[in-house]
Amino acid sequence: MKIRKLVDFLGGEENGDRQAPGLTDRVDVDGMQRYEKVVYIDDATPEASYEQENIKQLIKGGTQWSNRLMGEILVDHGKLTSEDVEHILSHQHSNRLHFGETAIALKLANQNDILRALSIQFGYTYSFDRDKLSSDLVMAHAPFSKQAEEFRAIRSQLINNWLNLENRTLAVVSPAGREGRSYVAANLALAFAQSGHSTLLIDADMRAPHQHELFGFTRRIGLSMLLAGRINRADLDTLTDQISTFQNLSVLGCGAVPPNPAELLCNGMFPRILQELKKYFDVILFDTPPATFQADVMPLAAAVDSALLVTRAGYSKIADVKNLMAMLEQAKSGVVGSVLNQY
Repeated sequence: MKIRKLVDFLGGEENGDRQAPGLTDRVDVDGMQRYEKVVYIDDATPEASYEQENIKQLIKGGTQWSNRLMGEILVDHGKLTSEDVEHILSHQHSNRLHFGETAIALKLANQNDILRALSIQFGYTYSFDRDKLSSDLVMAHAPFSKQAEEFRAIRSQLINNWLNLENRTLAVVSPAGREGRSYVAANLALAFAQSGHSTLLIDADMRAPHQHELFGFTRRIGLSMLLAGRINRADLDTLTDQISTFQNLSVLGCGAVPPNPAELLCNGMFPRILQELKKYFDVILFDTPPATFQADVMPLAAAVDSALLVTRAGYSKIADVKNLMAMLEQAKSGVVGSVLNQY
């Protein structure tokens, strides 16, 4: 596992200072300071009719996006037998339907089976394993919903206006708790992974970690033990949880909740570990504590390249947002966007 090389940094090798990017230019709009390059996005509520229409159109499509036929994929995944495929093909030609439509009509496969096969043909993976992955992961469970489209829009803005060789680490921050910070970080990580970017999501909220609940793992080895230098060489191979359904996504959980998260983040280990991780991943996202824990957020913001601000409509307070923006400016962390949650 490539994480194994982090043991060199645990041994004390120092890195040079990193120059943090500056904030985007600010402009006055109606008497309020706004960041010129900040993207303000309203989070849409999922609409079943919209998603079902997209699903219907996909299933009706007959184009093959890879060398593998849908029948082959379904057989490989144990959803159909070779005899089933022959039956479907015979019925398909006589009724002039597409393979997926025919399989559903004959009740040999269901809608989820066909969508999974289509995702493989597209090179685009998602999951229906609701027993393991939280239903909050809309990029996994409802990739054709308007809500998922909002995350793709955020991803596109970040790819076009932020992501490059110098900017690859992003802290997802919010003024207070219960504003959807973990939800945005997890779904954004899935969105990057689905676009082919090698993505690492790190749960850096060592006060109330949440990513292990969203992704369904219970490993106690995580960021807290890494920062404390309590990782054995044998543990490094299993430090991150590779999300098997998403070949480009890894998640590093918080691990055991420590009594001293602020001190761990300030001991000098975090920026060195981060510098090493940047060698192996295209994108590294951080779920962070709420800004009320300033002692935690400051060292996180100072070490990463940029920050994405998450607020909640009708809940977040303007004064708290201003305080967080001032904190990020003090940490020299460039704010690249803002997400407004509605729930």
